Amino acid sequence: MKHLGSLVGLFTGQGPGRRELHLPERTRDAASIALGPRTTLDAVLRERVRRSPDAPAHLQFDPSLGTWRSFTWQDFAADVARWQQLLRSLALKPGDRVAMMLENSREWAVFDQAALGLGLVTVPLYTSDRAENVGFILRDSGARMLLIGGEEQCRALETIRTVLETLDAVVALRDPEGPRPANLSLAGRLLPDVAGEVAHGHTRPEALASIVYTSGTTGPPKGVMLSHRNFLFNVQACLRAVQVSSRDRMLSFLPLSHALERTVGYYTPIAAGMTVAYARSISQLAEDLLTVRPTILVAVPRIFERAQERILERVEAGPRLRQRLFAWTLASGWEAFLHEQGRGRRRWSDGLLHPLLDRLVARRVRVRFGGRLRFAISGGAPLPEAVGRFFLSLGVPIVQGYGLTETSPVISVNRLEDNEPTTVGPALPGVEVRVGSQSELLTRSPSVMMGYWNNPDATRQVIDGDHWFHTGDRACIGPRGHITITGRLKDILVLSNGEKVAPADVEQALAGSPLVEQVLVVGDSRPYLGALVVLREAALPELARAAGLEPAVRSANEGARALRRNPAVEERALEALQPRLAHFPGYVRLHRIALMDEPWTLENGLLTPTLKLRRNEILNRYGDVVESLYDRH
Repeated sequence: MKHLGSLVGLFTGQGPGRRELHLPERTRDAASIALGPRTTLDAVLRERVRRSPDAPAHLQFDPSLGTWRSFTWQDFAADVARWQQLLRSLALKPGDRVAMMLENSREWAVFDQAALGLGLVTVPLYTSDRAENVGFILRDSGARMLLIGGEEQCRALETIRTVLETLDAVVALRDPEGPRPANLSLAGRLLPDVAGEVAHGHTRPEALASIVYTSGTTGPPKGVMLSHRNFLFNVQACLRAVQVSSRDRMLSFLPLSHALERTVGYYTPIAAGMTVAYARSISQLAEDLLTVRPTILVAVPRIFERAQERILERVEAGPRLRQRLFAWTLASGWEAFLHEQGRGRRRWSDGLLHPLLDRLVARRVRVRFGGRLRFAISGGAPLPEAVGRFFLSLGVPIVQGYGLTETSPVISVNRLEDNEPTTVGPALPGVEVRVGSQSELLTRSPSVMMGYWNNPDATRQVIDGDHWFHTGDRACIGPRGHITITGRLKDILVLSNGEKVAPADVEQALAGSPLVEQVLVVGDSRPYLGALVVLREAALPELARAAGLEPAVRSANEGARALRRNPAVEERALEALQPRLAHFPGYVRLHRIALMDEPWTLENGLLTPTLKLRRNEILNRYGDVVESLYDRH
């Protein structure tokens, strides 16, 4: 996700020109498919092909042609049939595990459907994951084959080549140059030229469909076993909660290895007949939004946070009049949102002024999302309240949802007509929720996982005798059913005076500072709270000047390191962050902070593939830094 900064192109007004894609007309018989309890994932695809064979299923950029190509549902089925012939040639049998490590693409979906139709179990891998994690997953799942893209994955997995060579086959879409596993074959040489019939009748609704490994923020990843029924109940519940149709178009850029993108951005479009466009890359997302012009977007909060930052940077760099117009637009837009939701009365002046401000200011932001966006779903992590309010005020309809891999994954989502942005919405239809002991959120539904692969003890810890899944998240449920997540149960810090602090809440508040790129709060069994802080690039010279120091050497690593260690710089940073905690209880105050020399990334093993902090790993690696926060006490 290192290219998120390129999102500046979304909002500068100097982005690429719009080249809207024109698709063939839809067939009439493209209504959402009814998903009964005896349905399987592969059966849904076969029904979609029967109903609307010539309607567009996928859009994907073809680098060799330099243009976007449209693929029909019939094209999808033909490619699935070809891949099934390849998989049969490997003598795989129902229940065998097959892994894939691919970027988002229609090839990911084709392989998944081919495997599911033969009764195989897919094991998705993140292309950004560390080699040792991939090795663990391949061994733990007992995967018999691995599908990769090409050279990039070969290089990334070179350190576990011996693990790869224990598989029956490693298949690559593209010919990798350089070292490769001895058992690697090219897909193009194995795939038949002519497609046969799509296989069916090899699986059952209750059969295991996929083992999805969690990110492992506090230990090795656990394999979540999800059945066909798990996924399809969640798809059906999502379709009942949010109105979509075959006229909708989604832009897919979150990893399909993530359960949210897989269920909402891949399986749900098959049931509804929607078109899915696969973004070329995060770095080209701004241009892809203008070209694809999606009606639905699924993203993690960091995407919206970065977009907000870029918008505000440009506004603040402009003349005072522009800043005032933007502030008025936000204020009137928020009043309009509350009025539309039936939760506020619009002043007559706002009723007159808002349409003008919306046309002059807010519309420019919406155009950069493609200009046709009906709604955007934020999930995977909490959406900061200020970010949600910002975009809702600009007429970008963001709805926040909540779920876990173990629940296939969606548990709740706000509705467009009943959107409380500080909550994650009410539960999906058919999903039960309640608050248990220690304010833990519990849920029960047919979308709760079968269990953890090879780990019955861990399964018993989270699914009780009454089939309630214990989420590990603290929550409260409002009078109208809206759920508010208040923190992680296991992440509670207990200060030495007995006071309890949810670090995630504090970290979210601190992350709203323009100084902060990343932050981790510490203090368990300690007398006070401290924090490890990764500054944004422009923050260090600002703090140095505020401390009366000359940051002339900031471009040199040693000079920057010395500034971060300077007590006066640390003190200025602490002073700037403290007001962010003003609304917390008095004991929630930072007494010391440490400014880190490097960001926490996937490459150095301190982020999960879903960009969450590996808290235990950070604490272990920087244990001496944490101790230094308390050595003066």
